[in-house]
Amino acid sequence: MSMSPYSFRLAAQSLHREKWINLLSVLTIASGLLVISVALLVAYNVNAATGKLPEKFALTVYLNDNLGREKIDALIGALKKKQSVAQVRFIPKDEAMKELKTMLKNANYVFEGLDENPLPDSLEIRLKREAVSPEEVKKLTGDIGRMQGVAEIDYGEKFLAALHSVKSGVRTVGLSIITIIVAGIIFVCYSTVKILFYRRTEEIETFKLLGATRAFIRAPFIIEGGVIGMAGGLISLMSVYVLYYVVLTRMSSVVPLLSNILFPLDLFLLLPLSGLLLGVAGAVIAVGRLRY
Repeated sequence: MSMSPYSFRLAAQSLHREKWINLLSVLTIASGLLVISVALLVAYNVNAATGKLPEKFALTVYLNDNLGREKIDALIGALKKKQSVAQVRFIPKDEAMKELKTMLKNANYVFEGLDENPLPDSLEIRLKREAVSPEEVKKLTGDIGRMQGVAEIDYGEKFLAALHSVKSGVRTVGLSIITIIVAGIIFVCYSTVKILFYRRTEEIETFKLLGATRAFIRAPFIIEGGVIGMAGGLISLMSVYVLYYVVLTRMSSVVPLLSNILFPLDLFLLLPLSGLLLGVAGAVIAVGRLRY
């Protein structure tokens, strides 16, 4: 498509002449991109928070009493051969009691009257990052539960399932919001370009009489769509930086928890480009559906 200097001049004239319509479109696009930015920010922080949990996740396998060291070593060897297992640590019941007493050092009365150690020997199993999912863990616990010498397995099944539900839920809701708003932004650009086109019908008829091609007539409208979209992207980028400043430098002093929010500012630098592409897409759809 021909993008001559004259096309840019016509686009600039139209943007100035129809400044109020264009300003409304720019602000609408900026609002939509800001909502998308917030959705991405929430998804990014949820993903970052849950991404650290697989390193801390562990299965605790409680063993039968008087199992014997040879059988324990055989059990550890069998567990290490499983693809999803990263590390296996044996915790004798005496060591487990010491750790429990350290955790409950301010509640020593709990241990009063204990003549013997009631805790069993146990194994702490850490999994590979990619294996920490409800399905994989459930399958692994089923296999471990059938091994000889295993009395009970504890891994926080409900917590793991809830964690993955939250993560997948945030991702699904975020993608839905982004899809809806992207469609809305394209529709705004589409509608704006159509309005501008019909307001310049007489001018376009004159160009047609002078032998102007379709590409020449369409080019200024596509340029306008791109400028409107990019302007909306720039405003949304400034809004994100204001949000970043307010949350991290102002509100975090009142609510310290907010200081843990991660702002991937490099990601938001793409907002002007995203606005440009969406504006051009809306304009191309608009002029493509017009008959003249």
